[in-house]
Amino acid sequence: MATGKSSASTLKRVVSIVVAAVVGLVIGLAIFGIGYSEMPSYLSSDPKVCTNCHVMQPEYDAWSRGSHRNVATCDDCHLPHDSVVNRYYVQVQDGIIHGYKFTTDNYPVNIQIRQSSLDVVNQACLSCHGDMTSQIHIGLKPGETITCTHCHANVGHDNIGHGN
Repeated sequence: MATGKSSASTLKRVVSIVVAAVVGLVIGLAIFGIGYSEMPSYLSSDPKVCTNCHVMQPEYDAWSRGSHRNVATCDDCHLPHDSVVNRYYVQVQDGIIHGYKFTTDNYPVNIQIRQSSLDVVNQACLSCHGDMTSQIHIGLKPGETITCTHCHANVGHDNIGHGN
C-alpha cells in the first residue's frame, strides 16, 4: 500500500515539475518576444518607433521631410481621435497585422493602406482641417465622398517612391 502512495506522490511531483517548466518556458518566451519586438515602444507616440520595422523607414524619412513633421506624429494621423478606447483598439489591431506581416515577410513592396486605416486617416485630416475644407469641397454631389488623400496623397509622407 505504501508503494501506491509513493507512486502517486512521485507522479504528482513529476507532473508539477513539468507544468512549472512549461509555464516558465511560456513566460520566458513571452518576455523575450516582448523585449525582442520592442513592443513597449509602440505605446509611445514617437514617430521613430515606426522604423522598428525596417519596411517603414521610407515612410518615416518622407514624413520627416514633409509639411507635417512639426505638427503631427504618426499617431495623430493613423489613430482615431474619437475615444481613447477606439484609439488603442486600432493601435492593437494595426500592431497585430503589422507584426504578422513583418514576421512572416508577407508585405508588398508598395505598401497599401487598408480601407479602415484610410477612413481613420481621412477623419484625422478633417479633425485638423475640417473648417477649411468644408468650404472648398462644396461641389460634391449629395452622398458623394472623397478622401483627403485622393488629392493630397503625398502630404503626410511626401513622395516616397512606392509606386508614386
